[in-house]
Amino acid sequence: MEAIALVLFLLLAVVVSGTLARMSPMPVPLPLVQIGLGAVIAAFANSPVELNPDIFFLLFLPPLLFLDGWRIPKEGLFRDKGTILELALGLVIFTVLGIGVFIHWMIPTMPLAVAFALAAVVSPTDPIAVSAIANRVPIPKRLLHILEGESLLNDASGLVCMRFAVAAALTGTFSPTAAVATFLWLAVGGIVIGVAVTWGTTVAKNWVSRHFGEETGSQILVSLLIPFGAYLLAEEYHCSGILAAVAAGLSMSYAEQTGQALPTTRVRRLAVWDLIQFAANGIIFVLLGEQLPQIVTRAGALVQDAGHSHSVWLAIYVLATTIALAALRFAWVWASLRFTLFRTAKRGEHRRLPSWRLVAAASLAGVRGAITLAGVLTLPLTLTDGTSLPGRDLAIFVAAGVIIVSLVAASVGLPYLLIGLKLPPEPSYQ
Repeated sequence: MEAIALVLFLLLAVVVSGTLARMSPMPVPLPLVQIGLGAVIAAFANSPVELNPDIFFLLFLPPLLFLDGWRIPKEGLFRDKGTILELALGLVIFTVLGIGVFIHWMIPTMPLAVAFALAAVVSPTDPIAVSAIANRVPIPKRLLHILEGESLLNDASGLVCMRFAVAAALTGTFSPTAAVATFLWLAVGGIVIGVAVTWGTTVAKNWVSRHFGEETGSQILVSLLIPFGAYLLAEEYHCSGILAAVAAGLSMSYAEQTGQALPTTRVRRLAVWDLIQFAANGIIFVLLGEQLPQIVTRAGALVQDAGHSHSVWLAIYVLATTIALAALRFAWVWASLRFTLFRTAKRGEHRRLPSWRLVAAASLAGVRGAITLAGVLTLPLTLTDGTSLPGRDLAIFVAAGVIIVSLVAASVGLPYLLIGLKLPPEPSYQ
């Protein structure tokens, strides 16, 4: 009964947060309202919510990643695949290495493997938060498609990097050769399983519908089970459940082009998935706010272990990490655009140099959100010998702080940068 009551209360909090956001005289990102509401709940709750990392990961990540893959515009994804891959893969690795070393230097008591795990979970961006902010200002569609494609792929790449870092933290060893081989198995196996689960399920349910009729409720339920099936099957074969969920979502959009589902099924399924996305994202941020007071308390104790006497260092850790993330992203976006212009020039085509506002907007739009939070909350509680994972609470606090600061910064700065911003057209536009 207690677990059921907790779930119902969290859902009620998500509803209230949406109302409060609409009532606010100033445009405030919904995640910030949900975090604040969670903190208020924590102040009146008798005991904090006990989160099981494995259950939390399974409940929230597969459906969110699946839905991202399902809904992302495929035309924009493939048209700008070079730019998207540079951001989603190259920038993630660049961020993990750079921020991991920086965090370990700034907080020597945090083990390097844990610092890399933290860097990995703050590398993915959140397209939902960016879209919510950009709704107030017209955003170039191509830039939005690039950000959406980046967020889809860097969710997977960032969380896979986190998996390696956590394994190194638990075992105390890391082999680059073994890591490459493991990554190939994780990636290829996860993608194949995700595609196979979606297509196999689609073929089976279409056969049933043709011979025995279609039941809308069953069709919707099948779509809800696919991401969990793909994730669990991939994990069973020691592949990446994260990539399996993403691949299943991408495959779902193509499987749906057969048009065999009834219009009623599509409309109702769309409404159900909108509800799932709203509820899951909302619960994640409300839980962050509810966990925040105890995270701050435990992280404050770790500050003293790091040789700093005042809790203000917690804010310094967050601001320094956020600034470092923004600087690395700005440098990568600038270099990526220069490389794109270089390739264009080699083809004999002339392209005008992008404005600094374009680089700044693409950098500031790297808002962290639900995937970052879900990932950091799944850090294991203990090492293999049963001792607590060093720096876990401090890592969660820094990640939570980065989410909040990046949301605020984008809310304030992005609308101004986006006003009148135009992107240079690709040759395919001509």
